[in-house]
Amino acid sequence: MIRFYNTLGKKLETFEPLENRTVKMFVCGPTVFDYSHLGHAKTYTQFDFLARFLKYSGYDVHYLQNITDIDDKIIKRAKERDVEPSVLASEFEKYYIEDMEKLGNTSVTKYARAHDYIDNIVSQVKRLVDKDIAYKISDGYYFNTKKFDDYGMLSGRSTLEENDAISRIDENPEKINYSDFCLWKFKKEGEPFWPTELGDGRPGWHIEDTAITEQEFGPQYDLHGGAIDLIFPHHEAEIAQMESVSGKKPFVKYWLHTGFLNTNSEKMSKSLGNFQTIRETIASGVSPYALRFFFLGSHYRSLMNFTPESLEASQNAYRRLKEFFSTLPENGEVNEQYVHEFKEVLENDLNTPEALAVVWKLVKDETISLADKRSTLLDFDQVFGLNLEHNEFLITEIPEDILVLMKERALARNSKNFEKSDELRLEIEAKGYIIKDTDSGQILEKA
Repeated sequence: MIRFYNTLGKKLETFEPLENRTVKMFVCGPTVFDYSHLGHAKTYTQFDFLARFLKYSGYDVHYLQNITDIDDKIIKRAKERDVEPSVLASEFEKYYIEDMEKLGNTSVTKYARAHDYIDNIVSQVKRLVDKDIAYKISDGYYFNTKKFDDYGMLSGRSTLEENDAISRIDENPEKINYSDFCLWKFKKEGEPFWPTELGDGRPGWHIEDTAITEQEFGPQYDLHGGAIDLIFPHHEAEIAQMESVSGKKPFVKYWLHTGFLNTNSEKMSKSLGNFQTIRETIASGVSPYALRFFFLGSHYRSLMNFTPESLEASQNAYRRLKEFFSTLPENGEVNEQYVHEFKEVLENDLNTPEALAVVWKLVKDETISLADKRSTLLDFDQVFGLNLEHNEFLITEIPEDILVLMKERALARNSKNFEKSDELRLEIEAKGYIIKDTDSGQILEKA
């Protein structure tokens, strides 16, 4: 029995999809105007893990993620670079997906670009106007939040706070209410627009998500994810829009939110300028799968503090796991007792730190055969996505000078000349490699 902490009910709830074993899952994707940072990596890795676990548990998962490819931030950056906004968005969407693939985040069924859903967006705005819930002022159409009695149901409030994701829209003294948000922005000189029945313009931020999910999933679906800063106003706006349009409640049955990734006690974000990109981190020598391992070491709802030291510790632990796995023989059986423990901790609100504890318990358990350990770890890796069968630290093409030193060292060890063996090991390490002795001989790795 899987249980998740539902932000909507503010408690642990048993997971029961609307359609038996089918799960419709949506996670707010990036606004593609720059390289993705480690805060993004945390959220998307943890939701990838969720999708994998649901599949592992026998569910048919349809995982939808939007790509915000038209937005004020994109327009501003495109002007700075003197390119068309669509060109900039396409470039950074490509980089984002490349980053996700490097991290093993491959569970998304479909990436939905906002600009492909303009007709759906216009349809939703028109229906809100027809119901007298949306109104027109000088710069566009706005949602009247006082016309939706449950506005604030997800967050328990209706005003902005310090860590909210600002909605990028909404300063116009003509608005009826301070909390009203823009649905459709009228054309401005030098900005992209679409000719529509609403007038020439482009969508607001919130409306794209409900237009996309209504088209792909219908008016109601199972699970919506995102970072905690999106609860207000973004997710409140989504609920207000879709439930006003459809008249059906709840719009989404389960709302799951990831905690922040902090650096120096502040949320990592582009607006604060304290971010480190995924690409920078990998280029510095961190394995992308070690980065994945790092994020899975924290519960998805927890605030996580990033330091170079904590990342290095995770890379070392991940490396030990890869090294151990690479020594295991094949043709074992999956240990059902360990599978039961693994599933049990993950069924309790996706407790990944406890799931990793089960992994290390298995590694150390001398009552389990090495072959069975391998098969069981591979079973777990369907969920972890750590690509255990490929050890990226191993050297497959050994440089000639290193190969000579390895052969000399093997001879020294065979003749029990351990002083010479240690000297050669240090010489090899000075050239940037690590040599390990196993029952099957010497193994060379990157330092």
